[in-house]
Amino acid sequence: MRHCNFTFRLFVFTLAIAGLSVGCQPKSNTSSPGHDHSGHDHSTQDHDHEHLPGAHGGTIVALGADSYHAEAILEGDGTLRLFMLGKDESRVQEVDAQTVKAFAKHQDSVDSKNIELLAQPQQGDSQGKTSQFVAKIPEDLLGKPIRVTIPNLTVSGERFRVTFELQAGDGHETMGKAATASEEETLYLTPGGKYTAEDIEANGKAIPSIKFKGIRSNHDDKPMPGDKICPISKTKANEQFTWTVDGKSYAFCCPPCIDEFVRSAKEQPDALKSPESFIKE
Repeated sequence: MRHCNFTFRLFVFTLAIAGLSVGCQPKSNTSSPGHDHSGHDHSTQDHDHEHLPGAHGGTIVALGADSYHAEAILEGDGTLRLFMLGKDESRVQEVDAQTVKAFAKHQDSVDSKNIELLAQPQQGDSQGKTSQFVAKIPEDLLGKPIRVTIPNLTVSGERFRVTFELQAGDGHETMGKAATASEEETLYLTPGGKYTAEDIEANGKAIPSIKFKGIRSNHDDKPMPGDKICPISKTKANEQFTWTVDGKSYAFCCPPCIDEFVRSAKEQPDALKSPESFIKE
């Protein structure tokens, strides 16, 4: 009797181990696959490695079996930017300019809203190509985790189905107060205070919203000693966002901060500090 009891316990233990092994199997991807005309599955799938945050601090999404990638950015005002990348995530991937239809919803909701990602080429993109898509997420979806599904995205003749998630805290807030279009032209194309006609020429008679269109602001609030810092936000300055004021070049974190700095140079010229004043000690 004792022998039978031992055998029964051994049998139960063996089943438990078998069940544990089954439970540790990789979780299958249940999202509906996307197919091109040849029948190949190009849906985004789980992969055997993790992707580091993108260069803009966004979510990296694999297309197909890591054939291509994209970086999804959700800005504080609900603007969604999708940057196209190659198999090597450090490479920019140009695709045909196209309007991409997508669906966005809360993760725990069955109702989704239609959105459109419009091609917004970055500087250097070829004619008829784009490496960036932009959409507006409906306001009532903001503040909670969002799932975005793109049923059909064409890259180099291949069609992909893309699904990614954005957490509630993924929004990137814009710093500074942005000028309206008419205010911007008056602010930048009219001299005043220590913002001179020579500065306007040095800046190419341009306005930041046009000059820096398509360049992503990525605020780094932990600059290292020796780093340039934005005169307005005191975050790490981005060398792409430079502007000449009083004959000197200043670096900023984003265009709205340039607005505020130029206003100050015109309205409070005596308070203007040199660029050397904005270096992290």
